[in-house]
Amino acid sequence: MIIIENLTKKFKKVFAVDDVSLTIKDGEIFGLLGPNGAGKSTLIHLISTIIKPDSGTAIINGYDLIKQAFEVRKMLAVSFQDSKLDWQLNLVETLQWHGKIWHIPQDTLNQRIKDLVESLKLKDSVKKKNWKLSGGTRKKVEVCKTIIARPKIAIFDEPTAFLDPMMKKIIWDYIKELKEEGSTVILATNLMREADILSDRVAIMDKGKIIVVNSPEDLKDSIPGGDIITIILDQNKSNFNQEKIKTDLFNIDNISDVSFNQYIEDPQQIEIKILCNNTKKIAPKILGYFQKNRLTINNYTLTSPTLDDVFFYYTKSYLNP
Repeated sequence: MIIIENLTKKFKKVFAVDDVSLTIKDGEIFGLLGPNGAGKSTLIHLISTIIKPDSGTAIINGYDLIKQAFEVRKMLAVSFQDSKLDWQLNLVETLQWHGKIWHIPQDTLNQRIKDLVESLKLKDSVKKKNWKLSGGTRKKVEVCKTIIARPKIAIFDEPTAFLDPMMKKIIWDYIKELKEEGSTVILATNLMREADILSDRVAIMDKGKIIVVNSPEDLKDSIPGGDIITIILDQNKSNFNQEKIKTDLFNIDNISDVSFNQYIEDPQQIEIKILCNNTKKIAPKILGYFQKNRLTINNYTLTSPTLDDVFFYYTKSYLNP
């Protein structure tokens, strides 16, 4: 478990990390979601003992971040936002060197490197010196360093930046695999989909502060009326009573608004928009109400908020990677 207590880091007059307190559970993927400059990388550098905080501390698997930094370093591996590679080594030499630091048996290390080279399409680059590698390939090698280590704590800072969708998916699968094998994963990203798919919990970070922490689903559900259920009905049926429908729907929990509009594609139909939360639980009640009252639904759609909507709700700004 990682317990972060009032960590603060200031550069000149700017608080890069401002009195941050967090608890990260063993075996979870914990997402740090925020724009560039939010403080994610600085927080990672603090946790990984690369820089010292101005104040505050953290307890990482029982070890104090400041007083027992050496013990902390032995437990974690970091994939940095900007690749940290020895230019004189080639790709395989780099991964071999990192594997030996982690005391990985040679046969196991060779197999892990072989698997990564194949799955991440690195065969054409294995003999190239790191300085000759493209930016995307360097990013892959940086991520591989942590995947090979299988550390107790794996930290990734924007691991799929500038990679194509197929490579993103492969790296996501490797990160999930680390969790399945028992690693605690910290994932800093400004990609909504990445945070949503991978994270058990997400901390939204902005201007050095942690704004809110919860699971992606609970964060989306925290927006009042965040889900929108749209129902299309025939308004000329004898049993259609707009006021009664509106009153009855408001008697269902977690509905914040109900509006009626003429359906643009067919003036004989009415469009009902229901703003609600906790849709998984209340959608069957809403559909059951219309069925019970013999109101035939011609069309039904559900629109849910995204983490972008969540970010805007809590920070009043959009996250643009």
